[in-house]
Amino acid sequence: MFEFNLLVTYAYDFLGTRREIARMLSRLGDEAPTIRRTLVKGIIGVITSLNVHQLSKELQRIANDNSNEFYFTQRWIPIDLWTTSDIPSIREGVKKAAKIGADERWMMVVEKRRYESHHTPEIIKELAELIEAKVDLRNPDKILRIDILGPYAGITLLRPSEIFSAVRRGPFTPPE
Repeated sequence: MFEFNLLVTYAYDFLGTRREIARMLSRLGDEAPTIRRTLVKGIIGVITSLNVHQLSKELQRIANDNSNEFYFTQRWIPIDLWTTSDIPSIREGVKKAAKIGADERWMMVVEKRRYESHHTPEIIKELAELIEAKVDLRNPDKILRIDILGPYAGITLLRPSEIFSAVRRGPFTPPE
């Protein structure tokens, strides 16, 4: 089973991406993260001692100070728990992770890679019935995110601000 508590997407250059992740995490206080390839090209798995739900705020602060800090990485996605990617296991994981109050609005995001067992609408239908709160696709209080990577599914309950997306702004400056 995967143990990563963070997934980082990238477009190319694994080694450059790995260095960028290590540099950012070290800068924020984790001197020894585990950074490894996953079974899906373009996604790196990370085990960090940092709070992955607070990480996006720190990364956004760094990007606001200097957008050239992020050249290789694209999205930094927290993961709360892993299950196998069969629907009954994902359902059990959602029951554990999806603490959504009846007065909160929520939405679900399903990202599938190297997975053909079920179509996204089928997955959403199976999982959405577990949550009684009101769905709001425009302005949710919480996002239930399911990242399926072949035989594994990462499940996370997030606030909308807790996924960091590195947006390249300004002229290109190669990283050191």
